[in-house]
Amino acid sequence: MTSWVRFNWNDNTHLGTLDGDEISICSNALFDTPLATGEKTTLSEVELLAPYTPNSILALWNNFHERAEAEGQTIPVTPLYFMKPVTSVIGPNEMIYRPRGHEGRVIFEAELGIVIGRECRAVPAEQADDYIFGYTCVNDVTAIEFLFEDKAFQQWTRSKGFDSFTPIGPCINTDIDPAGLRILAIQNGEGRQDYPVSDMIYSPQQIVAMISEYQTLVPGDLICCGTSVGARTMKPGTEIQVSIPGIGTLVNHFDDFPA
Repeated sequence: MTSWVRFNWNDNTHLGTLDGDEISICSNALFDTPLATGEKTTLSEVELLAPYTPNSILALWNNFHERAEAEGQTIPVTPLYFMKPVTSVIGPNEMIYRPRGHEGRVIFEAELGIVIGRECRAVPAEQADDYIFGYTCVNDVTAIEFLFEDKAFQQWTRSKGFDSFTPIGPCINTDIDPAGLRILAIQNGEGRQDYPVSDMIYSPQQIVAMISEYQTLVPGDLICCGTSVGARTMKPGTEIQVSIPGIGTLVNHFDDFPA
């Protein structure tokens, strides 16, 4: 397993691999055969960033049996997904902001993120792992009232696409089997979400296979696998952690947009 991180160090942005607290610096881009330079640093000496900038972001809705049952949703016959702008991405320890002038609820959603590593078109599920670069933690933030503001049209992109509404990180881990993972959300030290990947209606491999039937996936695409029960409203000052043992813990805070 390799943990890839991106960070600021010595006034420059670098790519590297993380082993404990030690970072080995690499050259080249993440999807272009990165090579170790021989330089090393430590976590305490760097500012972690989002591990990469996605090419596009696809996000699933209604992909967990427990949540579907709790909310009275039918089981979808295909993955239900929308797209988020890449400008919504932030990294570890960056601030999630309430949209300017918005007084409604803003909720967190802890999710597993799939990072695509190879161009992928009409790939069967049993071959999907060959096209998945790795996995990361995602917080799919939602300004929930905007979603249903217009009764004629549910505004998924608007409600989930504000700047800072897609924290990802702290790393991308490769060569892991997601089937045994659990996704946790911890709000101000209190556990709010704790659910298994195994409860997904469509597994990560099935998601990649089925979406690749509809559109070509390319290196750097991020697929957010959806969330289960327990998503909650954030109040100004909230600390929210998305933790996936085996990948890492993504920490962000939420606040009102500065005046």
